[in-house]
Amino acid sequence: MPVAGVLLAAVAALVLTGCAGFLVPAGEGEPEPTPTPAPALSAAAPSRPPAVAASPRPPAADVPAAEEPGPSPTSTEECPASGAVVTVGEVQALLMSRAVVLTLTNCGSTPYRVDGYPSVQALGEDGERLPVKVNPAGSKFGRDHGPEALTLKPGGTARSVLAWVSTQEGGELIMADALELAAAPDAGARVHPLEGHDVRYMDELNMTAWRAELPE
Repeated sequence: MPVAGVLLAAVAALVLTGCAGFLVPAGEGEPEPTPTPAPALSAAAPSRPPAVAASPRPPAADVPAAEEPGPSPTSTEECPASGAVVTVGEVQALLMSRAVVLTLTNCGSTPYRVDGYPSVQALGEDGERLPVKVNPAGSKFGRDHGPEALTLKPGGTARSVLAWVSTQEGGELIMADALELAAAPDAGARVHPLEGHDVRYMDELNMTAWRAELPE
């Protein structure tokens, strides 16, 4: 090849090489960047959610302390001026008969002397006295051993048995609404209602004298 041809070929090669950068689009032919690895989490320190600030607690209201219950009121029966009160026990039944135990209690503050029988009177619906005979005598519930002089200390008691009895002359029974009771005729009587009891129907009543122990 002539020398002029060689020079022209060399110049053409240089021109093509210098324009190579304009023929390749930007980014092509360049190596992709290597991604940076994420830092490894430590097993000893696990990730935890961000702490949330606790809302302030409102101040506690002033609550009064619970009051302890006081002692339960106890019902006490008034003591008559005589210092003796008569109470009635449960109705007892024996061979178609009925009876109750009367208890005389010295509710006063001084000794009380008793020697005799209870004072018993049957009352009607309006408080009128009924013609029911009350006998100082025994019954199926115990013999009457007669009066015994007793001096009861404050809180001391004596007892009597009041029994419902029937006689051949009794006829039709009388229905009473209450009994008027006292330790003695002048000892201040109290009324005991009979509502709800079959002892409302009566012919006669027998009572034993006041004794420290119940009669047998």
